[in-house]
Amino acid sequence: MEVVFWILIFLTTFSVMEFMAWFTHKYIMHGFLWVLHKDHHHKDHGSWWERNDAFFIFYAIVSILCFIGWDSYGFWAGLPIGLGIFAYGVAYFMVHDIFIHQRIKMFRNANNWYARGIRRAHKIHHKHLGKEKGECFGMLVPPLKYFKK
Repeated sequence: MEVVFWILIFLTTFSVMEFMAWFTHKYIMHGFLWVLHKDHHHKDHGSWWERNDAFFIFYAIVSILCFIGWDSYGFWAGLPIGLGIFAYGVAYFMVHDIFIHQRIKMFRNANNWYARGIRRAHKIHHKHLGKEKGECFGMLVPPLKYFKK
């Protein structure tokens, strides 16, 4: 029965991270930490690394603290929570940084309905170079309107 709870917690955490991506993007990245995020919309340097990349550090720390809580303090839910955060981070990196922005040249020829919808949604978001008026949404499940044929 513990395995069922572990799986439910993992899946719930992964799903909640989509909300957290939206919330963080809308209210923090396009809010008071725009100074870190703006180089993602308007690249002002020649480096592969963006100041925007610092945001992953926060979620990595939360995930690591969950693993420490599980390993050192007997917090059994720390493992599925930490793995859910980590798994979402991997999925986000694959979709956003590799697939959409091609920071690593992979998945260039993907052209199914999901790939087109994700690209379309992200393109609309990046159409606005400023802090305001950019539509914000989660990364893995943008609004259905972007999945038109």
